[in-house]
Amino acid sequence: MDVTVFTIAGVLIGAVAGFLGGLLGIGGGVVVVPCLIILFDRMHLLSDAPDTVTLVAVGTSLGSIVFTAAAAASAQMRANMVEWAVVRRWTIGLVIGGYVSGFVAAALPAELLRVLIGIFLGCVAVVMLTSWHPAPHRRLPGAAGSSLIAAGAGLVSGLAGIGGGNVVVPTLVFHNVPVHRATATSSTLGFPIALAGTLGYITRGWTETSLAEGFLGYVHLPVLATLVVSSMLAAQLGVRLAHRTPAAPLRRGFGVVLAVVSMGMLASAYTG
Repeated sequence: MDVTVFTIAGVLIGAVAGFLGGLLGIGGGVVVVPCLIILFDRMHLLSDAPDTVTLVAVGTSLGSIVFTAAAAASAQMRANMVEWAVVRRWTIGLVIGGYVSGFVAAALPAELLRVLIGIFLGCVAVVMLTSWHPAPHRRLPGAAGSSLIAAGAGLVSGLAGIGGGNVVVPTLVFHNVPVHRATATSSTLGFPIALAGTLGYITRGWTETSLAEGFLGYVHLPVLATLVVSSMLAAQLGVRLAHRTPAAPLRRGFGVVLAVVSMGMLASAYTG
């Protein structure tokens, strides 16, 4: 394994994910997961255990989001934009769903997991390419309904290797939570989702004998370190540029890119 190549690739992937996250308000996992899958495939990092490539990509992505989500949550709390009633109702469900996701992902065939991630990325692409508005009468459900929605959101986020923004924000907006508050609340909830998901992937991968030195369960520590540093630095640049750049064309452009990545992910599931 070429350590230099992996370091450079990790820095570039983290920088792009962090920059787009700060610029467009998206979760970096939609960039990190497919890029890591391509990187691990091309560099044959897991040639002795090819079925774990997607698991390691997702687990490592979640690990990086623990740090970026913590920083984002801190900023949103200081801005007093968080809907704390939603946080209280959703956290337990999100943690359960996020933790279980590592075990569910490991139980799925590797090709099916890639298909599911590809479909998810395609759905995000549609959201980025369209302008959708919820029915004005819709409101968030009560405690029981919120817990079920949260558990599902945590599971999907953990399977896709994201911090939940691409699931939680549309869900809250669907129920007429103002978009700025939905984004702030999602950032706050991203930390427990990512932490629980990372612990699930670590626990499930702990006894994976095919993984070499440098792994903590299904988390690749050297790549994780480069992702965290570069993404957090680049996110600040993205946030600053977001105030000067029209968001609509950027979102549409990124939606096109995501659609292409989604198709590539689906193709890789069938071509190996």
